[in-house]
Amino acid sequence: MINEKIQDAFNEQLNAELYSSYLYLSMAAYFQSVNLEGLASWMRCQAQEEILHAMKFYNFINERAGRVLLAAIEGPPIKWESPLAAFEDAYRHEEKVTGLINNLVDLAIQEKDHAANAFLQWFVNEQVEEESSVDAVVHQLKLAGDQGSGLFMIDRELATRVFVLPPA
Repeated sequence: MINEKIQDAFNEQLNAELYSSYLYLSMAAYFQSVNLEGLASWMRCQAQEEILHAMKFYNFINERAGRVLLAAIEGPPIKWESPLAAFEDAYRHEEKVTGLINNLVDLAIQEKDHAANAFLQWFVNEQVEEESSVDAVVHQLKLAGDQGSGLFMIDRELATRVFVLPPA
């Protein structure tokens, strides 16, 4: 059975993961509004990945005989100054999520919840990839600028990302 502190913290993280999905959908909508379909597609894939993360917390809480408590999801920003600004926001957001995950690991250790700690290690590793992939796009956008052929090439490249549901 999951202890109450872990359950409450995991419910908060579930909400944070749903917010992440909402944020990336908002970014996708922004990119579509400025005719950057590749960047929009990349963000839609990112949004789907965040739903998967939320469901991992949802399932873990239930598997440990806990209670999932869904809360309101804060509305995300809806407009950015540029594609670079949006991806820089995404990078800062991933850094924040990394901090949240690290805090959960600290709590699991403090509460001596070895199952929660083991579960969280997947997220620790995932956040390395999350930050790295967003940071790579930030650097590409900085090199290319927010207009012209460089942006067009990045848009085309990011359109190749597809979300693949991992095996259960």
